[in-house]
Amino acid sequence: MGTSYQKGWVEVRGKKWYGFYRRTILDPQTNTHKTVKTPVILGLKSAMSKFQAREKLAQEITRTTGQIAEDGQIKNGTVTFGWFTRNRYLPLKEADWREETAKVKKLIITADLIVPFEDVRLEKFDKYILQNHLNQLAKTHSKDRVVQMRSYMRAIFAEAVDQDYLDKDPAHLVKVPANLRAVDKTVLTWDQLRAALDKLLEKNLRDWLLLMLDMSNALRPGEVVALRWQSLLVEPLLLDITETYYRGKVRPYGKTKRSTSQVPICEELIKKLLEWQEHLKGKRKDVSSKAFIFGGRFGGPLDPSNFRKRVLHKLAEELELPKLTFQVIRRTIATLAQKMGSSKDVQGFMRHETTDTTENVYQQILLPSVRTTLDAIHAELSKKEGQAPAPNPEPSAVATQDARKDDVVVMPAARAEGIAVDRGAEPAKPVRGVVLEFAPKLPTRGRGEVLLSC
Repeated sequence: MGTSYQKGWVEVRGKKWYGFYRRTILDPQTNTHKTVKTPVILGLKSAMSKFQAREKLAQEITRTTGQIAEDGQIKNGTVTFGWFTRNRYLPLKEADWREETAKVKKLIITADLIVPFEDVRLEKFDKYILQNHLNQLAKTHSKDRVVQMRSYMRAIFAEAVDQDYLDKDPAHLVKVPANLRAVDKTVLTWDQLRAALDKLLEKNLRDWLLLMLDMSNALRPGEVVALRWQSLLVEPLLLDITETYYRGKVRPYGKTKRSTSQVPICEELIKKLLEWQEHLKGKRKDVSSKAFIFGGRFGGPLDPSNFRKRVLHKLAEELELPKLTFQVIRRTIATLAQKMGSSKDVQGFMRHETTDTTENVYQQILLPSVRTTLDAIHAELSKKEGQAPAPNPEPSAVATQDARKDDVVVMPAARAEGIAVDRGAEPAKPVRGVVLEFAPKLPTRGRGEVLLSC
């Protein structure tokens, strides 16, 4: 009997899905082979979609037509990539993924791997097919996406070998293409960040407070919108991050183990938040300990994606900034903070698991710092014997902060709310608006202990 590659068909009869496929059997009366239509009850229509019914029928065809024996061992190489990935790989990986992560992972694996190779049988793959597919993905996808697909590709075929569906792994030597699309590493300046705050202060005080807090503490968007009033620890000057917001759900965990922790907050910023709380109380808004600091219209947290489109994108357009997102803000703060503390300090308030993430993913090279270092090297090389050492070069413009006297100016939005905002006496000339001071240096006392200095 030859190998069957059929898919069969499904239809609804009453309240159930039925599947049908053709099977060759031996007719005992004529002692010859004949093809018969074989029905299979797949399940209730209310319990599965048509796509799921087709998947279950494909599994039944695979089992009954000799492709897989009852003990699960391969009998001939007719298992398709799509069937194996959905029925043998993804169920194993789901145990390692959180619910929201699993949805995203399944979507990208389906789009980039399953759809192109849905009906290709496992034994038909070789290194050339997989490498060529990865090269094509590199032309239209980001570097991170291509690296992810290569990782999943290797994991799927390694699992196929481990489960005895294949004898040899065709993806073992597949490489990440050399010519990948450039990864966006936009970094802003202090002046650009101040300009964004100045512009927002004229429009909406709540949004200004949210953005100031996000910039000062380099918070992730899901962390800042999930803050409740009980998260504000006034006496020790700390933010207690215990929850995060993601895709419409408040979760009792964060992106990493260190995401949920207590982080320092500037005393002046706490005062502004307490003034905002009193203002909300005067408007009879909920300011109980369980209420969100930046609550939405219906009492839940603000949606970060809505804030990004409604506020950040518009600010970037009005101020002609290259880009303004929560990710750009975190990357900018991590980069500019190089002049204010060590990598360990920056890792502390960014709450990364390792300094490698801080230094190699978030922090970018500061050209003024590089130039200062090169000038110092040249000065040492050019020094004559017995000549006095060259004076230390001036710090780069990026790290220099002009001393300003404390002054209180009530801006339009703040005046409407009755809240005074500390501002510098002189505006920065290169940008529009008034310069704000924020993100002070966080010195350390011992290992891992961060002290607040405002």
